[in-house]
Order: sequence, then structure tokens, then C-alpha cells
Amino acid sequence: MYRALYRKYRPSTFSDVVGQNHITQTLMNAVSAGKTSHAYLFTGSRGTGKTSCAKILAKAVNCEHTVNGNPCNECSICKGIDNGSILDVVEIDAASNNSVDNIRDLREEANFTPANARYRVYIIDEVHMLSVGAFNSLLKTLEEPPEHVKFILATTEVHKLPSTILSRCQRFDFKRIPPESIAERLKEVAEKENMQLSDDGAMLIARIADGAMRDALSLLDRCVSHDGVIDSAVVAENSGLAGREYIFTLSDCILQKDAAKALEIINRLYNDSCDMERLITELTNHFRNLMISKAVKDFHKMLICSQNEIEIIRRQSDSTTLAVIMSCIDILTSSAANMKQGANRRTVAELSIIRLCTPSLDADVNSLVRRISELEKAVANGISVAPQKAAAPAPKPAEKPIEIKKETETVQAASPKEENKAEIQTEPSKEYAAPVFEPKKAETAAPMQSNAGETVPFTKWPEVTEKLFAENKSLIAMLTGSSAYIYGNKFLLIKGSPVLELYLKTGEYSKIIKQAVFDVTGKSYSLGVYNNAPQETEKNPLSDLVSRAKQLGIKVEGE
Repeated sequence: MYRALYRKYRPSTFSDVVGQNHITQTLMNAVSAGKTSHAYLFTGSRGTGKTSCAKILAKAVNCEHTVNGNPCNECSICKGIDNGSILDVVEIDAASNNSVDNIRDLREEANFTPANARYRVYIIDEVHMLSVGAFNSLLKTLEEPPEHVKFILATTEVHKLPSTILSRCQRFDFKRIPPESIAERLKEVAEKENMQLSDDGAMLIARIADGAMRDALSLLDRCVSHDGVIDSAVVAENSGLAGREYIFTLSDCILQKDAAKALEIINRLYNDSCDMERLITELTNHFRNLMISKAVKDFHKMLICSQNEIEIIRRQSDSTTLAVIMSCIDILTSSAANMKQGANRRTVAELSIIRLCTPSLDADVNSLVRRISELEKAVANGISVAPQKAAAPAPKPAEKPIEIKKETETVQAASPKEENKAEIQTEPSKEYAAPVFEPKKAETAAPMQSNAGETVPFTKWPEVTEKLFAENKSLIAMLTGSSAYIYGNKFLLIKGSPVLELYLKTGEYSKIIKQAVFDVTGKSYSLGVYNNAPQETEKNPLSDLVSRAKQLGIKVEGE
């Protein structure tokens, strides 16, 4: 009968275990010296060898003729444990045996001496699934078991174990197996099975396995039925993975903001039965590679890619900025989470691609930082950026400038909502003239004092923004190009960003601004937005960046 490769090639000695030398060598030394513990805890991600090492250790402590700490696999004890005829080694699945009664039965059995072997060994897999009562029932036996009993606990979620259990065990943390080690092991298995496995195919399987040898062997098993050489194309087809060329083409479309071509690629992949969740995951991993290439000098040492792929990654990373890459990763990560919640995967993938190709559709901080970063890169490369002209407004009734009444009268300009009440409609004119508002200039740079009915510019606004820049960089992006005025005990902001007013509606941002104003002036003000300040009809999008740099004392070349 055919056996799955991960079962057929399960390690039988510590020397066969791949990628866990820091653990296997320690266990071999303990067995050779006869100083094994009564309780072990093996923890790590799936497919890294926890259960395999537990079975090998169970054989090694009972083996009649150990070889440098390894079981001989030739004596009657080793063969009996392998074929299941010796019942002194018990493997328990805690996922289905997690009650107090199951642990009580285990404690009663532990009192009996082993029938054939030297030790009675209990391997409890997925031990984190035990109930609270079961853990409490196990505590005393785990701390002081009979001399002939040993416990080996295995789990993928060690954080769910009580500290009382952790303190009673020798803990060994299994690492993810390096892709190079997985690929080498796959080549050995392929040679024994008379398979033709190419180097790029083995490396792609290793990359997909994500450090799990069992997953890698299972995927290789899936490719066995293919006639001929098992290369990266065959592996990608059998794993539902998009080929790397699609990933590179998609990322080029995203960086060049070509949404139409990107959607055509998504449609083609979907019709070829490509898993959309796996596609988003691979695209996320690719942008992670771009991020590493931006942040690390010798990035090729941290990536598992061919030389040709390294050159493509270098080219793409040079064409963009780190802010753009990180914004793309955030969008892709959010899309992957939405797919797991049961949303239509194709729709979510297409939506994420459109958002990636059209950052202007998003008004969040990450999108704005991305757009500013792209402008900065364009300026650094000497590319002129034409200002985006706003559509000409339709003729509308002229508005009378808002009048701020005397102290004895009701103030109508106290807040943006109240200002709308003071608008006076007149007959429409053929040529629309924007209302002109010229607040009185402050006579001194001291902390602002405003008499009733007077509006004065807040001259210490650069100091406030500098303080905000040091404390909250996400908020300062909203304040680019803004200014401030004092009206009595009110602090009025003239917004430079169209989304500033939305952010001020959250109490957190308002508190931060008011606290910064208080730190600079020593006086508390109520906060508002002054919407009727004069606006420029056409403005270069880089002027705000230059103005902000000057406020912070940064020298701007070319001025």
C-alpha cells in the first residue's frame, strides 16, 4: 500500500531531523550521559519535528544499544515501539482527550511499572487543548512522577499553557526550518523516489512550506503524478500559486498606477482557477521583499530568490519609496483579513488592486503619506509636477464677509456650523468675486491676546506644529499648509487639508492640538475650524511641502 512521503520519510533518529541541531544535539548528549529529565515540552510551528523528536526520544531512553544518543532501531524495543506492539509508549491527542477523566485515567496507569521497556513514556500532543481542570489534575503527577514514567508534551501554542505547567518541564523551542535545508532534503527524497526535481522547483516548494518539512513533503507528493521534471511551473500549478512572472507584472502595474492592466491579469488568473487568497499572500510577500530591499543594504542575503528575481526586485524598489511600499502592504494585509471573514475573494482582490493603483481614492493617513512621498521623489528626480486645477465653480450669489459682532451682541462666527448662519444672499453677478477676508494683524508676537470682536493671527503656530511633529507625525500631515487665528478664547484653524475637519471631530486629535497650544502659550483655548478664510483657486501641490519645510527650519534648495 502506498504511504505518503511525510510518513515514509519521517526521521527515525535524531541525526535524521533537519534544521533542529540545537535541540537534537542536546537530547543526544542527555541520553548518552543518562541524565534525561522526567518532563519535556516541545514547542514550535507545525511541521518542524516536535512529534518526531518525541517518538525518537521515547525510543532512545528505552533502547538497549544506543549509538551516540540515537536509538539503534535494531533491538526488539525499538522495533516494538515502531510497530506499536510495545504499549509502554503512549501517544495521546489532547484535542480529543482533554477532560479531567482522561487525565485521571492517565495518572492511574502511570502507577503501573512498564511491561517491556525501561520507562513508560507519555507523549501528549497539542497539550494546549487540555481543559483547566485537566491541567490541574496533571500538575502533581507531572512534577513528581514515578521513577519509571516520563512525559513529553508537544504544542504549537505555548502561550496557552499555564505557568505551573511550564515551570515543571524542560522546554525546547523548535525553529522554522530554513528553505535551503528543506530544499536539500527534498532533493534527497526525490532521488530515492526516482523523481526529477529541479533546483528551482525544490526552492519554490521550500518557500511555500514556510519552514514546515511536513508541508513540503506533502506538496512534493502532490507533484509526483506529473510526468517529467518537477520544476517551478509544475509546483506553482499544483499548489494553486500564481507564477512569479504574474507577481512581478502585477507589482509593476501597481507602481505605475495601471489599474486596467492589473484587473485584466486578475481576471486571467481567476479563470485559471488561481486561489485569490494565495495570490494576495504572494503579492504581500513580494512587497515585503521590496521593503527589505529598501531597508537593508545586502538584502539578497535575506531573500530566497533567484538572481534574476533579485534584479527585478532591485529595479522595482529603486522606482518607488519606502512609504509607498508600506502603504501597499497595509492594504494587502487588510484585504487578506477580509477574505478570511468570508467575503467574495475575487471582489476583495479586485478592490485591493484598484486601491493600490489609485491612492487618491483613500483619505487615510497612510494614503496621504504615500502621495506626499511620491511627490517628494518626483521633485528629487527633477520631474516637474503640474498643479491639479480645480473645476471652475458655477456662478453663485456673492457672499458677504462674515462680520464678527461686538461683545454686547451674539457672536455668529464662533464655530464652522454657526458661521453658515451668518451668510447673506445677494443677487447673482456675472463675474463671481471670491469674498475677501483680511483679519487684523497682531501687533506683538507675545502669547495671543484678543479683545472682543477682534481676530488676530496666531504667530506662534510654527512652534505648535513643530511640537506636534515631534509627538504625532500622523497628525502633522493633516496640518500641512494650515494657519491659525485667535478670536477671544477661541482657537480657529484655517485648514490646509480637506480632511482636517474630519480628524478634529475625534476627541483624541483635538486634545493633542489644544495641549500643544497650551504648552506654547500657557493659555487654554476652545478649538474650531474657520471655513470662510480665503482659498486659492489654483495651488501647486508642492508648495505646502516647501512651506512646511521652511517652518521647521529645513533649508530648501532652488528657492
